[in-house]
Amino acid sequence: MLKSLGENVTENTRRLLPMFSLVLAMLLWASSFVALKLAFRGYHPMQVIFGRMLIASLCFLPFVASFRKLNYRRRDLKYLLIMAVCEPCFYFLFEAKALELTSASQAGMITAMLPLLVAILAWSWLKEKISRLTLLGFSLAIVGAVWLSLASDTSPEAPDPLLGNFCEFLAMVCAAGYTVSLKHLSSNYPPLFLTAVQAFIGSLFFFPFLLLPGVGFPGHWESLPALAVIYLGTFITFGAYGCYNYGVSRIPASQAAGYVNLIPVFGVILGMLILGETLNLPQWLACALVFSGVWLSSRGHRPPVVQPVN
Repeated sequence: MLKSLGENVTENTRRLLPMFSLVLAMLLWASSFVALKLAFRGYHPMQVIFGRMLIASLCFLPFVASFRKLNYRRRDLKYLLIMAVCEPCFYFLFEAKALELTSASQAGMITAMLPLLVAILAWSWLKEKISRLTLLGFSLAIVGAVWLSLASDTSPEAPDPLLGNFCEFLAMVCAAGYTVSLKHLSSNYPPLFLTAVQAFIGSLFFFPFLLLPGVGFPGHWESLPALAVIYLGTFITFGAYGCYNYGVSRIPASQAAGYVNLIPVFGVILGMLILGETLNLPQWLACALVFSGVWLSSRGHRPPVVQPVN
């Protein structure tokens, strides 16, 4: 009886741990919008992105020896590159521009569209079935995101919310490609290794941006922005991505992507509490439309299990 009880506890732990990891990842990711806003107040966006990649890479150095024991497959190289190019490379380029132009709350709201984008990508790339109800939900979410942008008031924190929200949408397209390729790779590589690949390739990708005119290396220390960069490199790039990659390795990719719906909630709350951001009535209605579209699409299909791509 005790043995059976112990097995049940172990099984429940195995089932709940990926869920807990994903919820924690969403909370951390929601806080990253606020941290980026704070970091951009003191440093150029490319300095911030390279700094977080470099700090995360340093966090992975103690694990390099264990990575040498993995069973590498040559055919996986292209998927590793696709994963890293999608995120962090192009994802962070779009997100950095987005957070220069829109508020952290609005950017967080646009992330609610990621589960739909993963479903669309799985349909087009992996030939997964997608229902008309899902397409209708996707359309409603798009309309809500556009409405959210058009109803935005310009401010020092959001000088061009329409363009900023569009850049965040492009970042979500990259995140969808990253999620699908990550699911393919997770069958042969541990989440820690995949997160390290992202950090190392991201550092190499963003270093040349420091050589551009008007960027350069940071020549001063500003406490709050600098601490925000350190937070991004450790808790977000190292911690949140590690939690998310672990969750994706244990459950279907589209099911894991569904947890992204928590980011807008966390993002709006944190943006209001820390940055003092607010949303007007039309924006709240637009947010409701986005959530309605996401909910409707989730009713229209079963979460597809991402299969390996040949």
